[in-house]
Amino acid sequence: MLAAAHFLALLSPGPDFFLVTRNALSAGWRVASGACLGIALANGVFIFGAFAGLSALRADSTLFVVIQLAGCAYLLYIGTLFIRHAGSSSLAGVDTPQPGAARASWWQGWRMGLLSGLLNPKNALFYVSLASMLGNLSPGWKLFYGAWMFAVVLAWDLLIAMVIGNPQVRRQFSRSLPWLERVSGALLIALALGVILHLLRH
Repeated sequence: MLAAAHFLALLSPGPDFFLVTRNALSAGWRVASGACLGIALANGVFIFGAFAGLSALRADSTLFVVIQLAGCAYLLYIGTLFIRHAGSSSLAGVDTPQPGAARASWWQGWRMGLLSGLLNPKNALFYVSLASMLGNLSPGWKLFYGAWMFAVVLAWDLLIAMVIGNPQVRRQFSRSLPWLERVSGALLIALALGVILHLLRH
């Protein structure tokens, strides 16, 4: 049940999905793997915090509200970047990038993925909820579940990157990439504004 709940949550598109998709379309799956690893590491931080019972991850804590606001600011930033640079990414030459440029893009994707995962308040609430389902399990079992969740997040994001970053798929998306970037940016901005409105009402 725990594994099923975790996997179903991964199926719902969120900021991490849009980030991986955009990187895979514009730079290929190998560069997008940096964002995948950053996202998985961020999830690992929340998994550890939830299983360790950190009170800072409670929804009513001041630190969690600060994380939510920082996450909203980051989503607004990413959404604005997506819209501003829509259509500027060229899919030509993605399969044969320069080694130095590929490494720089990989690390840039890693940083963006890590920040996206850390500043996504949904991740913290989700893993706290899952941790509450585990009850009084031994540290060994908690370690097993945590490692499983980390591996599933990484594998799922890499699968998305590989499928969407496939040259044939990219060629089909080449004409619609600017609109996909604009729509993704608008959805990220809308998500950030929705969270801000929710915080203001409470």
